[in-house]
Amino acid sequence: MSTAERIPVAILGATGAVGQTFIRLLDGHPWFRVAEVAASERSAGKRYAEATRWIEGNLPADVAALTVKPCDPAQLSSPVVFSALDAGAAGELEPAFARAGRMVLSNAKNFRMEPDVPLVIPEVNAPHLRLIAAQRATRGWTGAIVTNANCAATVTAMAMAPLHERFGLKSVFVATMQAISGAGYPGVPSLDILGNVIPYIGDEEPKIEREMQKMLGRLVGTAIEPAPFVVSAHANRVAVENGHTVCLSMAFEKRPSAEEAIAAIREWRGASEVRGLPSAPDIPLRYRDEPDRPQPRRDVADGRGMTVSVGRVREDSILHLRMVAMGHNTIRGAAGGSILNAEVLVKAGVIPRGARG
Repeated sequence: MSTAERIPVAILGATGAVGQTFIRLLDGHPWFRVAEVAASERSAGKRYAEATRWIEGNLPADVAALTVKPCDPAQLSSPVVFSALDAGAAGELEPAFARAGRMVLSNAKNFRMEPDVPLVIPEVNAPHLRLIAAQRATRGWTGAIVTNANCAATVTAMAMAPLHERFGLKSVFVATMQAISGAGYPGVPSLDILGNVIPYIGDEEPKIEREMQKMLGRLVGTAIEPAPFVVSAHANRVAVENGHTVCLSMAFEKRPSAEEAIAAIREWRGASEVRGLPSAPDIPLRYRDEPDRPQPRRDVADGRGMTVSVGRVREDSILHLRMVAMGHNTIRGAAGGSILNAEVLVKAGVIPRGARG
């Protein structure tokens, strides 16, 4: 698309950490341009540069000059809305935008488990986006809500997807080591996290345990048939800036050898709908042969933050196999995942090219 043809988008919760990540990733995007930024009443009416404390890199000049608007569909005209709202605000505001005919790409937990709302990692379950038609028919709105998963669940589901496709998961034990950027900004107090591990992240374990069955389930007609495996999760906050690490032990319907599992991971490229899209990595899932990888410091930027790294696949003494996965929590697990969802919708014609508010 030419610069003039790029689709205008609005960012809700634009002053926060995930909102800023949206702005960084959309700077120079070939299909979308940030036309509107919105935040709470205390920021509304200010120039964006004055309303936010910019965290990383340079603030794009065109966005810096925008006036922050309220999160109100009557005051925002963009047809595509990227929501970085927290759960307390998203439950009311995201449906208001969908009722107003907007395509809402949400990072919040509120609607992920609704039966007519797609919960999507495009390489894993792009066909679930067909739920949009059922959602519109059920709710009587012309817009839609599409969600991406919890950031740790995203890393876990991507790592398990090729194994579930080929061997059928029965049970999964998950222990996460989650980066402090997942807590937003300013996030976790330094005296709590430095030299420490916090073995509790509010509502994180239930989200990990319930979201993966939906993502790895099958679309049957106008409903998702959840995958039949069970999940047990432990979530921990660790002193890492970016990159959630997940240790997994898994049992399967058809027990694979470690070599068979590694081959499945190496061969997997995910849904064909995603290939060639602007935000899609060439290799969505990369297997690392090194005995001490993946590591956030070394691997988090792979695929511009959109590749999930997997390593240490080996036999497990209790279940069948164990492995380690790691991915960028604010890119693949949040803003970048939402942008890729929007790109799939443009490619499918659900978001028309050249759409205007």
